[in-house]
Amino acid sequence: MEGQIYRYFWVFMFTCFLVVPAFSQQDAQFTQYMYNGMFYNPAFSGQGEGYQFSGLHRSQWSGYSTTAGLGGAPSTQLLTASGSLEDLNLGFGLVFVNDRIGATSNQEVNLSLAYHYGIGRGVLSVGASAGIFSSTLDFDLLELINPDLVVPAAGSESQYNVNFSAGALYDRGNLYVGLSARHVNEPDFNFGDGNLGNQLKLHSYLIAGYRIRASAFWTVEPSVLLKSVQVDNFSYDMSVIASYNNKISGGLAYRGEESASVILGYSLLNDNSLRLGYAFDLVVGGLEAKSPSSHEFMLTYNLPKAKRSVERVIQRTPRFRF
Repeated sequence: MEGQIYRYFWVFMFTCFLVVPAFSQQDAQFTQYMYNGMFYNPAFSGQGEGYQFSGLHRSQWSGYSTTAGLGGAPSTQLLTASGSLEDLNLGFGLVFVNDRIGATSNQEVNLSLAYHYGIGRGVLSVGASAGIFSSTLDFDLLELINPDLVVPAAGSESQYNVNFSAGALYDRGNLYVGLSARHVNEPDFNFGDGNLGNQLKLHSYLIAGYRIRASAFWTVEPSVLLKSVQVDNFSYDMSVIASYNNKISGGLAYRGEESASVILGYSLLNDNSLRLGYAFDLVVGGLEAKSPSSHEFMLTYNLPKAKRSVERVIQRTPRFRF
């Protein structure tokens, strides 16, 4: 029975991943994707014990500037919080994203809920999220090839829309694989009296990883992230991270036809609950339109749940001891 469920899960995942409409990538990208699963998939909500908090800042293509000298390099901030209601097998999470590139600036806030169901030696999680997506266009930074009188020459305009996502995740401890879809409702934004449109298309993500315990102190985790908005136009990230005693980690990553990366991490405090992460990207493709390096900083904190402990005191009397 477990084997059949596992096979059906894989068939469902790959079927959903292939039936995606055509369009280009619009979501923010992260090199340390393996530590930020909840951004891609709401089913990651409530994974692990206690409460998890993380903050990430990414400066992409550092020093990049347009021919007019207006800058425009992508800059992204990500904040997440997650916890669980163990008695109900529910996980919950909050994701905030601020993503700016060129004349556009996008913010989104999503609340997620996931149900975790034990199947054999693994856990199948199904999650969904809902929130608000805000898109802002700065006309001062916009350079039109054919100027239109209807499009403002200065100022900015912001629009808001609802945003929905869904996903599934199967985790067996050493192996995990998940599929998700973001912007399921494909929210639409139009600026300049409808002359400039920017509709968010359905984005599909397949994330998988395998945790290998090489020795009592060393673990190695290869992982891959496939990103698609159409069948014949997708991108991928792949990485290998080695960790020593859950304290120090380091590895390499590669983003298809775009960049090669080094990822470093160090855990603080006696219980390793506070972790610092850094990733350096070296652009290897499309240098004619980019700056050669990107930097990504991350801070995570795992707050364990308080456990009540009652110390039993021995009571002595002349007749009884209990």
